[in-house]
Parts: sequence; structure tokens; C-alpha cells
Amino acid sequence: MAQSDPVLFGVDNRVALITINDPARRNALTGESSAQLRAAVERAEADPEVHAVVVTGAGRAFCAGADLSALAAAGAGAAESGLQQLYDGFMALGRCTLPTVAAVNGPAVGAGLNLALAADVRIAGPGALFDPRFQKLGLHPGGGATWMLQRAVGPQVARAALLFGMRFDAESAVRHGLALSVADDPVAAALKLAAGPASAPRQVVLATKASMRATASPGSLDNDDHEFAMRTELGPQVSSIQSPEFAERLAAAQRR
Repeated sequence: MAQSDPVLFGVDNRVALITINDPARRNALTGESSAQLRAAVERAEADPEVHAVVVTGAGRAFCAGADLSALAAAGAGAAESGLQQLYDGFMALGRCTLPTVAAVNGPAVGAGLNLALAADVRIAGPGALFDPRFQKLGLHPGGGATWMLQRAVGPQVARAALLFGMRFDAESAVRHGLALSVADDPVAAALKLAAGPASAPRQVVLATKASMRATASPGSLDNDDHEFAMRTELGPQVSSIQSPEFAERLAAAQRR
């Protein structure tokens, strides 16, 4: 795997480290990088020597969200399928049968926040910023954001974020339950945390996560709930992308 690839993959001590690798664009997700992220998650799941997954971003950002050009293209073409291509990576992380940790080394914005939320646990670096930013762009939340954020922080704080624009720095993320802890080196802290499942029998790890999914909301699996939320949000998000207001805000954001 070349160091110039959009997504890097490595395994050490039974832990897969997946790195979104586009620091010049603050690791914004494109259809290509999202597909590679999904492939990396599936590669980890398929490897019997991998017991846990850590996801992070190269450089100073975790993930700046969906690439604005890719969003515009989704609005201009087959919007639902285009959006789902952008969702591929974090939906795969959300479905992952292995324990997952997001090492949030910098801003996690929009779809980047979705990526962080899709992990089982989040470790925040000192420069972490969890920012929905959907409403600021005139964009309806997508990718299951409404469900994931309410699950992470509860309805009131989720509504403060998605309806009122509340953002979370590292300390407030921990205070509200959005992150587990703050670490100067979030990747090292995430790898240390992942050493737990790495040292346990893989089948026990898989079965424990499966049981937690089944008992979180008896009668359904939590990844089924995520899928339902993503599909519920899809129509309103497409409508918001196709509105003149979004086009104006997108153009202004691209000029900055």
C-alpha cells in the first residue's frame, strides 16, 4: 500500500490501524476514499488475526466531512445513490463486527462526525472538535447522524447540536459522553485501549459485541437501527441538497 493512497491500512499486535490519508484536504471524504475505507474495514473483519480496529486521520484533522464537490455532484446526479457512496465508509465502520475506536486527532465535521460516531469508542486529542455543521450549510443531517448523536449524548444535547449548532471541543465531548477520554496522542491511547480485545479470544470478542448489539434495543440490532435512520434521513437530505439555499451556501463555502 502506497503512502499516497487515500486510505492506509496496517496491522500490529492484532489491531488494524486505518488512516484516512488526504491531509491537504483535511481528509474530506470522496466516493473513492469512502469505498477504500469500507474495503479496509472489511479487510480487517476478514483477517482472523485482527481483533480490533482503530480509525484516525492523517495530519491535523480527523475528517472534514464530505468533499464539497462530491456533495454538489450528488445533488446534480442520482442524489440518493451518490450520497450512499459517500456514506459507505462510516456505514461499514458502524456495521463492523470487531470492536472499533476512533482516534479523533483534530476536527471531525459533518460526515467526519458521522465517522467518529460510527465507532464504538472515541478518544479525543487536544485539538479535537466535534462539529455537526449540517444546518450551517443548509443541509439536512444524513448517514444516520440523528440516531447516532442521540445514542451518544442523549436527545437534549443532540438537539442542541443538530438544531442549535452546538459544537464540542475535547473536554466538552468527554463531559457529554461523546468521547471516552482526552489524550495528547489519541492514536497511541486508542491502540492501548484496543490491546484489550487484541489479547482476548477473537470469538469471545465477536460474540460480546454481537450480544451488546442485540441487547442495546431488544427486538432489533443497533446496526439495523442505524440503517433505518440513514434511510429515513436520505429523502430530506436529498431535498436540502437540491435547494437553491444549499447551492448558495455551498458556493460561499467553496470560495473560503
